Amino acid sequence: MKIALIGNPNSGKSSLFNQLTGLNQKVANFAGVTVEKKTGYFTLPSQEKVELTDLPGTYSLYPKSLDEQVVIDFLLSQQSKEAPDLILVVADAANLQRNLLLFDEIKDLGFGVILVLNMIDLAEQSGWEIDTEQLQKSLGVPVIATNARNGKGISSLKEAIQNFQKKELKQPKLKIFAGLEDLIQEVKNYTHTKNDYIAWLYLQHYERLHFFSEKDKDYLQKLQIQYRFKSLSMQTQETLERYSSLGNIVAESTLKHEKPRNPIWISQKIDKILMHKFWGFGIFILILLLMFDAIFQWAELPTTFIEEQTSALQEFTKNKLPNGWFAELLSDGIIAGIGSVLVFVPQIALLFGFIAILEESGYMIRAMIMMDKLMRRFGLNGKSVVPLISGVACAIPAIMATRNIDNRKERLITILVTPFISCSARLPIYTVMIALVIPQGSFLGFLSWQALALLSMYLLGILMALFASIILKKILHFQDNSYFVVEIPTYKIPRWKNVGITIWEKVKTFSIEAGKVIVVISIILWALASFGWGDSLEQAENKIRKNNPTLNEEQITPFVSAARLEASYAGMLGKFLEPAIEPLGFDWKIGIALVSSFAAREVFVSTMSVIYGLGTDDEQSVRKRMSQELNSSTQKPFYNLAVGLSLMVFYAFAMQCMSTFAIVYKETKSWKYPLLQLIAMNLLAYLFSLATYQILVNFV
Repeated sequence: MKIALIGNPNSGKSSLFNQLTGLNQKVANFAGVTVEKKTGYFTLPSQEKVELTDLPGTYSLYPKSLDEQVVIDFLLSQQSKEAPDLILVVADAANLQRNLLLFDEIKDLGFGVILVLNMIDLAEQSGWEIDTEQLQKSLGVPVIATNARNGKGISSLKEAIQNFQKKELKQPKLKIFAGLEDLIQEVKNYTHTKNDYIAWLYLQHYERLHFFSEKDKDYLQKLQIQYRFKSLSMQTQETLERYSSLGNIVAESTLKHEKPRNPIWISQKIDKILMHKFWGFGIFILILLLMFDAIFQWAELPTTFIEEQTSALQEFTKNKLPNGWFAELLSDGIIAGIGSVLVFVPQIALLFGFIAILEESGYMIRAMIMMDKLMRRFGLNGKSVVPLISGVACAIPAIMATRNIDNRKERLITILVTPFISCSARLPIYTVMIALVIPQGSFLGFLSWQALALLSMYLLGILMALFASIILKKILHFQDNSYFVVEIPTYKIPRWKNVGITIWEKVKTFSIEAGKVIVVISIILWALASFGWGDSLEQAENKIRKNNPTLNEEQITPFVSAARLEASYAGMLGKFLEPAIEPLGFDWKIGIALVSSFAAREVFVSTMSVIYGLGTDDEQSVRKRMSQELNSSTQKPFYNLAVGLSLMVFYAFAMQCMSTFAIVYKETKSWKYPLLQLIAMNLLAYLFSLATYQILVNFV
């Protein structure tokens, strides 16, 4: 059985989806577009399996964004293989009349529908008493009251789904149809649909419906002209007519009791502090600072555990397998590479967890509103905040999230500057380098210097994104009107099941997707680092042994490993790049990591693991190996403050993600923008990294 889940934004639709499906869900894309589609599975009391598709949030069947357009395509495509057997329309019980507009439109399409009155507890706290039996009688469909946060009403909803029997619904008789019967009939005949309202929506949306051919669009356009069909005014009249009839239904089915301390009143009081024109920004920065501090402090124990287990597994592999290339490939290539990424799963889980908490609590949308006025100065608007903040997790879904921005210019600017925001793939690089070059200790007694350094890297990316926005605002020339309309939900205690599911899904996706790249690149790097031209590796080893006859095997092993690596194909590649990157403070080993990072930034750490893990003591972590690296000229630690900051600045600005490059092309439908983005960001990375190192090198 296939069911679609549809509702307004902030109606609790995602909570209901998670409550029904739990972890039994997957994320993909709708056919032909990159809009995210969540599909989950659950069973009814009769043990019948149900496939539930969570559609993007929409206020009506008149889309204002690309995400909302997907809903229209899904519902109006008569030949779709994904056509649902039943639609669950989720409505916020505390905002019943406005939410019923979408329900009323969907019911007129002829689908089987169940109305889910969600967040019924908040409606009651706000003073609303809803007679669900009367509402069900007035609307002619089953009505189920739920509280998706605690699972109330879920069993009743499953029973209603199991017992649902689709009735032959009457054709909608809207007053607006009067005088247009012949037009609607012509559309029905041409498109082979039996439903009046579907024919009406075809007339409204034919230009944007992907399943219509150019011939179909030309025919419908001629009909519009022939019958003088004015789309915009007709839409307005339809909406007013629906609200009028729904107002009568709501009045018959509800009773409002005045409650002086309802959730809306409490939220308004909290907003006076959190959305204050001065303190609000300070609180927002403080929340981010505390978030980054927790990422460092709380992740330390699990990070250490993963490092120890990875080293133990490497040692076990080498001891149990015969000496040879296969044992080295498995231990120093695959295990070292994957382990060096898994070690950062605790930080990534915490990052996604905090973002989910901000969204669940209702604070994230307030940050959008608060930042709107500021964003407009940079050619953006409040809706740009969500992609930019989402960019902290990953630039790919963040760029996809720009579909909610209606203005073409603001959307394009947001797409182009989002990769400047430090994503989770940069987090492993930052944490390694900060641990190496930033001393431990605290600021004001409770905030660590390392957390401040991490926050500074994120702020650096944000500032560069805003600066780039100003430039693009002047360069790009579009004349679209811009507006920002969003609904403010009441504050809620985060639902920890939703937070947990978000963390699980995001970490699973990160680990699997990164793991595919890392395994391949680790094998390639191991091969490049293990083999060389002719017998160059053996010659390099013999030279070291000949020049150090007094050293025993344990003492000479690090020197032999370094010499063999330098003589390998990887060393040759690094040496080729070294003249170009030496002014940045980088050596040939970092050069290898920079090249491999263009596939995915998170590969940097696994690359360093492969480079420093060959032929050395496996019980030491990559971080410790890097801390022991000496500068050949000064014999001081190679990774000092100048090198560490230079490397972090380079990664903060460089566009080193082929997946991001591909998604920018897909979203802009042009090679021009991703190519310019690639050149400009990497040039900026080089210049700022150069300046950072040259300024700091004289002080360390």
